[in-house]
Amino acid sequence: MSEQKKALIVWGGWDGHEPDKVAARFKKMLEDEGLAVTVSDTLEAYADLDFLMSLHLICPVWTGGRLSGDLCRNVSRAVASGVGMAGNHGGMCDSFRENTEWQFITGGNWVSHPGGIIDYTVNIKQTEQSPITEGIEDFAVKSEQYYLHVDPAVHVLATTRFPNAVYYHAANPPVDMPVVWTKMWGHGRVFYNSLGHTDDVFELSPASAMMMRRGMLWAIEGKDIALREGLDASVFESDKKNY
Repeated sequence: MSEQKKALIVWGGWDGHEPDKVAARFKKMLEDEGLAVTVSDTLEAYADLDFLMSLHLICPVWTGGRLSGDLCRNVSRAVASGVGMAGNHGGMCDSFRENTEWQFITGGNWVSHPGGIIDYTVNIKQTEQSPITEGIEDFAVKSEQYYLHVDPAVHVLATTRFPNAVYYHAANPPVDMPVVWTKMWGHGRVFYNSLGHTDDVFELSPASAMMMRRGMLWAIEGKDIALREGLDASVFESDKKNY
């Protein structure tokens, strides 16, 4: 009998994104998939590197705040070893704005949501064959439409068209802003979904919840691959990089 897979959810930061509710939803999603889930409301949950290395998945749900270099380094090393990382909205890509290494790991950083809560369309990239978006068509959502600074290395699975709401950026040509993406950090798989200003977005938009669940499962698989193939994250290490 195989050992039960483990996940860590760390929630906190700005209350407006309902991190407690989102954390509870993610906990249920993962427990329904058979994982043992630890939930913490302190960033010190990242202090135990051995524990992080034992996980299959880390789910950050923390908008704003500050993360020390030491704690970020622990997350970086765990994910690089094969531990998956998955999160949404500001809970993952509007976290720790002073910590550029966190932004490097996650693949993007929020900068604005012109118009506030608005109606917009999420466009699924039909040219991509991904288990995360399989069978999902373009869909409408009412939430904050995130404008992000995005790592060009990410693999984009869904986008949304800007400009929608009127703002200074509308003087530029239209752009398709990534909404859902994946990327690698060392041997670890990273998944991000910009949807979900508040927890009820996952109720009102089943496609959003489906992509979130599938993205978590995709990220979890990276640990199994790393273990099976004996992958060593030391090949990525450098003594030239400061946190």
